[in-house]
Amino acid sequence: MLRPVDSGAAVVACNSCRRSADAREDGEGRRGGALLVDALRRVKVMDPAFAGIAVQEMPCLFACQDFCTVHLRAPGKVGYVLGRFEPGMEAARAILDYARAYAASEWGQVPFRQWPDGVKGHFITRTPPAGFVVE
Repeated sequence: MLRPVDSGAAVVACNSCRRSADAREDGEGRRGGALLVDALRRVKVMDPAFAGIAVQEMPCLFACQDFCTVHLRAPGKVGYVLGRFEPGMEAARAILDYARAYAASEWGQVPFRQWPDGVKGHFITRTPPAGFVVE
């Protein structure tokens, strides 16, 4: 079933992702995806610069060979799936820093020099917005 959410710039996190390549949960039985969602929400609340980025969650983004995955999306922009994050505050800040630059971009492309170090090497796919392909 689909649930309506804000259609603006968003980080959609998989709340059921594995904790790591080798572990499903942490020592308290929490999935890595749920831990990452919590960290994203904590970082967002701590910094007003992230006010324009929604943090949304859903079960399974189907990127199961990876772990701790997120989908960045915004209307009329290329979308990205990133993964293989350590589900903590450092990764959450890097994801939200990138999402802020992404939201400010014309069509979703952020120059590499503006990428936070914490997202480099974490990109899995990019998806064109409906009605468009990338040239």
